[in-house]
Amino acid sequence: MSGMRGRAEELDMKGRLTNTCATLAAAIAVMVSGAPALAHHAFSAEFDAKKPVHLEGVVTKVELINPHAWIHIDVQSPDGKVSSWMIEAGSPNVLLRRGFTKNTVVPGTRVVVDGYQAKGGSLRANGRDIALPDGRKLFLGSSGTGAPYDDPLANIAPFGAGAMLALWLVCNKLTAEKVPAGGADGA
Repeated sequence: MSGMRGRAEELDMKGRLTNTCATLAAAIAVMVSGAPALAHHAFSAEFDAKKPVHLEGVVTKVELINPHAWIHIDVQSPDGKVSSWMIEAGSPNVLLRRGFTKNTVVPGTRVVVDGYQAKGGSLRANGRDIALPDGRKLFLGSSGTGAPYDDPLANIAPFGAGAMLALWLVCNKLTAEKVPAGGADGA
């Protein structure tokens, strides 16, 4: 009888571990997923995917502020007229994870920006990529907004997938231990 009781307690403990692991996995998945994008504006609210822009110019100002970083560039047209553009980028945190720091683009740097113009034709754009003088090309876009070529996984922290895998392995190990044939006491 004690063998049955021990087995029942063991199964109850495994059930609790399974529920705990499932709850932890769900919580981590929400934290590292696109949840921040839920409170974010949609790309299509401000920018037009049918108006791509290719801008070559000189950086005049960089604002690494939340919720979006802004890169200001002066673009000279073939007739010599200079237009000042404001390029919206992802959040400073997202840009940092992509290799963009406060020293990546400083005023006076020549850059090439590809993106999408604001609705209404103003000199604002949502930046997709920025090409730097050293040949590097960095993704500027805000993910999870519906912008063309949006990478929904770009906002996941670098450790997010690894943490999920480690949690799964630990939970699988805890809940899948084999019970000897005949019950917990081996009888």
